[in-house]
Amino acid sequence: MKYKCLLLDHDDTSVASTKDIHHPSHVETMRRIRPGFQAVDVDTWFLKNFNPGIIDYLTGELGFTQQEMDLEYEIWRDYNMRMDPHFFDGMLKLIADFQAEGGIVAVVSHSEVDVIRRHYEVRAGGVMPDIIFGWDYDESKRKPSVYPVEQICEKFSVERESMLMVDDLKPGLTMAKNAGISIAGAGWGHDIAEIRGYMSEHCDFYFDTVAGLAAHIMDC
Repeated sequence: MKYKCLLLDHDDTSVASTKDIHHPSHVETMRRIRPGFQAVDVDTWFLKNFNPGIIDYLTGELGFTQQEMDLEYEIWRDYNMRMDPHFFDGMLKLIADFQAEGGIVAVVSHSEVDVIRRHYEVRAGGVMPDIIFGWDYDESKRKPSVYPVEQICEKFSVERESMLMVDDLKPGLTMAKNAGISIAGAGWGHDIAEIRGYMSEHCDFYFDTVAGLAAHIMDC
């Protein structure tokens, strides 16, 4: 295979977590700390995640205090511990097939490592990535930092030319460009024209379906 290492974003690339967890938990947060204030719908939540980013949206546009941010986090964690998002059709088969051919699968995400691992343990039927990079409060170690790419290269002795990042949002795109690795846009998690347009324009490849991604990877 052309690619020796597949770097997968988690949320809305591998699992439908915005629709299953992140947006519902935000609606619950708004109900509790902003009663009477209508939470944005799921499409607008996707857009806010894209620009300016969820943290900036919560602290900037909504003006959450640190105490409110702490409560938002508690509610989000509670939803993650009680609910498990479904993997997109074909994603687990792609991971298993890629690993069976000797490929390395790394998750590079803004979710927390224990949350990502739980999703795999509960939903993936034994499929598990080789390494997971999640949210790290040290910004130098989380995407768009190139730190995950550097660590993967060192640990698994893979060249950057044989790596492919798959992501639905800008942090993964920025990391890939700065690290000099290929990037495929994941277009199956939502149908937001602004996001799809940006990612399809700036990524090396863009796929509307997991099947399209799988065909590209396994045929290379």
